[in-house]
Amino acid sequence: MSDIIYGRNAVTEALKSGRSFNKVVVALGNLGGDIKNITALAKEKGIPIERAEMKRMDKITQGERHQGVIAYVSPVEYKTLEDILEIAKEKNEQPFILLLDEITDPHNLGAIIRSAEAMGAHGILLPKRRSAKLNETVAKTSAGAVNYVAVAQIGNAAQTVENLKKEGFWTVGADMAGENIENADLTLPTLLVIGSEGKGIGRLLKEKLDILVKIPMTGKINSLNASVAAGILIYEVMKRRIKG
Repeated sequence: MSDIIYGRNAVTEALKSGRSFNKVVVALGNLGGDIKNITALAKEKGIPIERAEMKRMDKITQGERHQGVIAYVSPVEYKTLEDILEIAKEKNEQPFILLLDEITDPHNLGAIIRSAEAMGAHGILLPKRRSAKLNETVAKTSAGAVNYVAVAQIGNAAQTVENLKKEGFWTVGADMAGENIENADLTLPTLLVIGSEGKGIGRLLKEKLDILVKIPMTGKINSLNASVAAGILIYEVMKRRIKG
């Protein structure tokens, strides 16, 4: 079975990553340099290219903006927690992992994956229940970063936190009632937990964490979109590690 991905960045990055393709569908007409680059990459890899009317492509993506290119690809392969730990070990870096608690919006998931890839997180953990799946919306929103970030599905999130604590991880949760993020040591092996919008981190999971942190804000709006908050917190981890 194939997944579909669409959008010029998402398809380009999937081609560069070596992901398995069944075919690429390109809109009829002259669509510019980006499309030419995509077709050249596809030809280089021996991937069939099909031309189609825009209306047909609109139906395939159910009205989502595809920018004149759709690809039929193999599903994204989920990794394991052990795979993620091995990635950090191979890079000789202290592990930095995100756990997303009930992030069900694929746009939020895609945006978080994009930030995680850009700022050097080693992987993301998604509980099997009440989490968005790695679909075409996630791929497009992540601008193709989903092809480079290790994402693992887990069962019991609270048990996973307990296991990582035994492995020496510092477990950090994003919460409005937490301490200022500036006061947290983020240079240790770190598990950063991001909760859903509205509900935040579940109570049982929150009780397992070593520390809760918040982003200091001075404006009248005292909350942020989950993916925006995650991006800021991921950046804080990267910044501390660069400083050493």
